[in-house]
Amino acid sequence: MTDERLKELLSEAGKYELNDEARAKEEGSFIDLPCGNTHYEIRGEGELCVLVHGYATPYYIYDKVADSLVENGYKILRYDLLGRGLSERVKADYTPALFAAQLRELIQALFGEEKFYLFGTSMGGTITTAFCAAYPGYVKKLVLLAPAGMDTFRPPFYMYLSVIPVIGKTIFNIIGNKTLTVGCARELKYSKDEYDYYITSFANSIKYKGFLKCTLSSLKNTIMKTKEDTKYYIKTAEQGIETLCLWGTDDITMPIYQSDRFKEVMPEAKLVKFDGSGHIFLYDEGERTMNYALPFLGKES
Repeated sequence: MTDERLKELLSEAGKYELNDEARAKEEGSFIDLPCGNTHYEIRGEGELCVLVHGYATPYYIYDKVADSLVENGYKILRYDLLGRGLSERVKADYTPALFAAQLRELIQALFGEEKFYLFGTSMGGTITTAFCAAYPGYVKKLVLLAPAGMDTFRPPFYMYLSVIPVIGKTIFNIIGNKTLTVGCARELKYSKDEYDYYITSFANSIKYKGFLKCTLSSLKNTIMKTKEDTKYYIKTAEQGIETLCLWGTDDITMPIYQSDRFKEVMPEAKLVKFDGSGHIFLYDEGERTMNYALPFLGKES
């Protein structure tokens, strides 16, 4: 992607209202939930797999995982978290409880009391375990992909700055769009030919107003609340939910050192370390990811 093209994409950030007229021009389905309008996709037939993305990148991060699941006889639901992608930018604190409620409301509206397999990547790990803790009995198995939420996490300096009142908002408003857009693809190691698609898809979601405010709130109320977040993992482990965790050894967003703490709080979980992989291996190395996920769910890859 040329610098000119990137500049063009960034010039659109935050320019448009995410309203019914805008939604009508976008792909996917939309549903009004008590917590906010949610953008989602359902595909396939068979047992249900629900895919929860992370801090900033919308549901397209699951493109390859979703395709594989459908090809192997599963039904998938993927959706955009509130404040991301094409889901509503609600006025609220973006806490794990809010995201867990969104997931519960979405499942109830679309599938009633159906049980399902649950995937969570990055901040989606915190959200999925918060869901398991708050709404026990729905999850058959849990797949965590480089999860956030360990109380041993050592946040980079910019995160500390970002949560300081006034300073954090100022920093986000000045550099947030460019930093998050370029950063979303920085750990593409093996799919560099898809860099333009990945960046363009991300930019399409941030052209709607409110994205930065929502992600800043998530940083304050979810990412940086690791002591509270770790408790969700402990409560999930207490339920005995069979869990697979995949983690890249070269992850610079959620570094692998946290996997030691993960095994302490979820000792029965199966932990697999991907040598040489970054944070977004679920997209970057979709086949490798599914070579472990499919057998875990009960189907050979």
